[in-house]
Amino acid sequence: MALYLRENDALNINPPTGSSYAPSVAGSDWLWAVTGIYLVAFFGVLVRCFTSRESDRVFHYLYTLTILVGTVAYYAEASDLGWSAVGSHQIFFVRYVNWAVAFPSAALGLGMLSGVSWTTIITNIVCSWLWVLTYLAAAYTTTVYKWGFYTFGTFTYLILAMSTLNESREAAQRLGIARDYIILSGWVNLIWLLYPIAFALSDGAHILSVTNGSIFLGILDIMMMPLWSISFILMARRWDFKSLHLDFSEHRFDRGDNGTPKREAAPIAHAPSSCN
Repeated sequence: MALYLRENDALNINPPTGSSYAPSVAGSDWLWAVTGIYLVAFFGVLVRCFTSRESDRVFHYLYTLTILVGTVAYYAEASDLGWSAVGSHQIFFVRYVNWAVAFPSAALGLGMLSGVSWTTIITNIVCSWLWVLTYLAAAYTTTVYKWGFYTFGTFTYLILAMSTLNESREAAQRLGIARDYIILSGWVNLIWLLYPIAFALSDGAHILSVTNGSIFLGILDIMMMPLWSISFILMARRWDFKSLHLDFSEHRFDRGDNGTPKREAAPIAHAPSSCN
């Protein structure tokens, strides 16, 4: 019996009308492959949500949703949806939606692990958002002024890198998890370092074709979220979430010895003294 494979007809069903530079069929095939990698990673992390202890699931919940967003974004790209024609080039805005969730999630995870203040964590999240939004603005700017947005975004990334590599590392040392933190922060910052290069060559200067740019950015995205988050969760198996003050995914209250909420003791009522 002959085995027939279904052809990828996404570009025929959703043609890149109005854009002279769009992904090829091979590029769409690559994007479908990335979608499959994200989907497998999503189910892998989702399963761990049910097999790990309830008090140790904070990172599982965080990265399950983050990878799901990436899966949807790559599904849209592979289907040739979620884009706009800027000049004659095709710009996938869903790519930036994915980054607007993935980059802050990485910053949030590193911040909670290291034990830095919530002020630092929120600052890092805002930096990651500003980085993505300025790159989005650069992608939609057709004049040389796009490089102004690009410069602002890259500078914001440098602030984020200094915070996650220096200040957060020092905080992680005080908690005794410096080795694991250095591995995770070094990994994500190495990938982050390549994003300005990939953006400049693809949506920035359009030196790479849409297909080649999607391949470059797809490799970075795979290394950034599916592989990194799975490594994060696997390393988390040996962490003491209670000593790290991260065991809050089960209850919002402080449990007593028998697992019930602690309650403040009621004040002792004193009988009024009688005068003799």
